[in-house]
Amino acid sequence: MSVLECPAAAAPHVTGVRTNMADAEAAVKSLSGLLNGITKQVYYNNPDITEELLKNELYPEVSQDEFSALLEKMRGLLKSIASADMDQAQLEAFLTAQTKRRQGGSGLSSEQAAVLSRFWKSHRSKVREALLNQSRWEPALRGLSWRVDVQAAHGRGDTAPSGAVALVELELGRSGESSEFVCLEMDETKVNLVLKKMADIQQSIDRIVHRSPQKSEEA
Repeated sequence: MSVLECPAAAAPHVTGVRTNMADAEAAVKSLSGLLNGITKQVYYNNPDITEELLKNELYPEVSQDEFSALLEKMRGLLKSIASADMDQAQLEAFLTAQTKRRQGGSGLSSEQAAVLSRFWKSHRSKVREALLNQSRWEPALRGLSWRVDVQAAHGRGDTAPSGAVALVELELGRSGESSEFVCLEMDETKVNLVLKKMADIQQSIDRIVHRSPQKSEEA
């Protein structure tokens, strides 16, 4: 074999490597686009993102059944990651467990896990903010101010004040809208009632918070 034939003999191998690299890059790009589309649809409430659009734009050569299975898998994984607000350590442990399930045909490849890891690292804060906005009641309380007024005595000989009145101003508003203000006037009895209700709410929250770790340990 002459020296001139060497490049010709090596060409198929180089072409094959380039083809594999191009396929891998295309797969990464498609999966990243799919995760981005799921995030816009589920967390950012973008009505323009549909399953049909994602398939036609990202996976046109894949059958509908295969794409639907991939979409549901990635949507479920993203929901698990987002609902737990996983940090990097938790995410790596979660993805490692998913790659081990690959042997059963239901897990992730190492390439898919790497894409998910990079995607969550760059989108975690935005998704967390979107979840908080979705769970927030509206109109929401934006601010509160209060003062106590003591009414003066009625007559010259009456030196005792007639009572104290609490004035409370609530600042309420919806996302993207200007604030509205509500003023409340309460005597001592009403103030005590409000404080009792707030204490009851705090106790309910404490019971739920303290009960959750116990259930997790039992599980």
